[in-house]
Amino acid sequence: MDSRQRLQAKFSLIYAIGAVLAVLLLQEYVIGPRMATEEEVPYSQFREDLAAGVIAEVTVEPERILYTVPDSEGATGDEEKTRKAVRIEDEDLVEELVEAGVEFQARTPSTSLLTSLFGWIVPVLPFVLIWWILMKRMGKGGAGGILSVGKSKATEITGEMTGVTFADVGGADQVETELKEIIEFLNHPERFVQVGAKLPKGVLLVGPPGTGETLLAKATAGEAGVPFFSISGSEFVEMFVGVGASRVRDLFNQAKAKAPDIIFIDEIDAIGQSRSGAVAMRSNDEREQTLNQLLYEMDGFDSNEGVVIMAATNRPEVLDKALLRAGRFDRQIEVPLPTEKGRLQILEIHTRTVAMAPDVDLDRMAQITAGFSGADLAQLVNEAALLAVRRGEQTVTTVDFDLGIERIVAGLQRDMPLDGEVRKMVAYHEGGHAMVSQLLPLTDRVHKVSIIPTSKGALGYTMEMPEEDRHLMSKPALEQRLAVMLGGRAAELAIFQQTSTGASNDLERATDLARRMVTEFGMSEALGPVRYAGPAGSGYLGHQAASRNLSPDIENLIDTEIRRLLDGAESTALELIRTHEAALHEIARVLQEKEVIDGETVARIVTDEPVEEN
Repeated sequence: MDSRQRLQAKFSLIYAIGAVLAVLLLQEYVIGPRMATEEEVPYSQFREDLAAGVIAEVTVEPERILYTVPDSEGATGDEEKTRKAVRIEDEDLVEELVEAGVEFQARTPSTSLLTSLFGWIVPVLPFVLIWWILMKRMGKGGAGGILSVGKSKATEITGEMTGVTFADVGGADQVETELKEIIEFLNHPERFVQVGAKLPKGVLLVGPPGTGETLLAKATAGEAGVPFFSISGSEFVEMFVGVGASRVRDLFNQAKAKAPDIIFIDEIDAIGQSRSGAVAMRSNDEREQTLNQLLYEMDGFDSNEGVVIMAATNRPEVLDKALLRAGRFDRQIEVPLPTEKGRLQILEIHTRTVAMAPDVDLDRMAQITAGFSGADLAQLVNEAALLAVRRGEQTVTTVDFDLGIERIVAGLQRDMPLDGEVRKMVAYHEGGHAMVSQLLPLTDRVHKVSIIPTSKGALGYTMEMPEEDRHLMSKPALEQRLAVMLGGRAAELAIFQQTSTGASNDLERATDLARRMVTEFGMSEALGPVRYAGPAGSGYLGHQAASRNLSPDIENLIDTEIRRLLDGAESTALELIRTHEAALHEIARVLQEKEVIDGETVARIVTDEPVEEN
């Protein structure tokens, strides 16, 4: 008997005893009291009832006496209840029953085979059913089995059943080029063996959320036509110590048995975070044991066995160094946000089944959606289709796509129109953003300005759309971006000689950008070419690196430089607004009338062209 059989027998005995106890307790305290319809009384009470002449009928059994008496608590006098009393040897009992005129009979216990079997089967049947169910579940070792706790929860998908190929993935041409080498190895490993080449054991896909790391892994399996074991990093770790390590072992055993194949671990940072140091105050022993087992398993097989490990994460900076060394995840592939060409490919993929109107220009949509991930673009297409259905249209138009972009960027417009002074102040605030953006040469062009409140808490918004993808930003470009952020506040100061809470988000974003310019980008002459922020991370999740331990003098100097940049940006915005104040008044007037204007209207107003009335 192996260890698994012994463990199964142990669990069987424990659950068998538990089942018996449960049945006995159920019979004793639940079923028995509910089934009892006879009132048990002492023999003296039976004698008193007989003397009082209230007994109607008596049944004498070897061990007890059953008799009926009127139910004094009943609603009518015709109701009766049965009482029982333990029988005591009484020679005068028969004579007294005859004298009292009571009908009586004797009854012996039934000894029929059917009755005996029934008496045994009824109590034992629940126990047998529980035993059978437990043994079946434990024997199968399924997902809910007692002994399957340590088994891998990976979902196995045959390659062609993934339903995904590189034709379903857009905007990742460079990534596909690297992954096609993996496919070639899985399909023709002999070519690599002949040359003596070894493919990297692990491939780590990193990038911002929504860029399609999981989709690329499925496409790789689909193109190669090999089994695909997919599991999330969080599925390894449970409350039981050692379960994660056991699941890692089971996963690799399954993969080796079905090689060539791909193991894909999504969100590997859940188990792959750097291990605690010797002086760490806190640690997660179960997670670290799981990581140690993963490191061991990745060293325990050769890449030419035909098992390729792929993983994805948005936080590569937190992964343990041992996991990223050569011989484990030694190839990192960055999956960046798609370029304009990639966005066009993604839009074409997601609009294959969408009925679009002739006026939809996907090239324009790809141009104005800079910074959108693949998931954002998929959501955009779906939002546009939903808006078309809501309007009762049969096709999706350009208007639907524009509204879809606004919904993703600014939120859902709320049916809460602004009135009075609030409407006027918001119009000038948004007009200030739009006009400064239009006048500065290194900023993005204005796409739309609105003073309709949104579900994200904004009373209005100014949408800017870049004309091209920006991969590098100069100091003048960042300073002009600060001026645009503070353009709304500057408009309030210029027109109303006071500011409002509407600029709170503008100040937050501007301060963050100015701090990064000073502490990360080295754009302060007073501080010089030094990085004062914490260690550089991936930045995929938008978290700002923690500051280093700096002296009070440096901290004060950083604050001074941030203040200098923001004061300069506000001065630039104020100067532009005061120079073109007439244009600002016109933009605010049109906004209060129409609530929404596009970038072309802003451009015509700033260049003193007349605005057409609708």
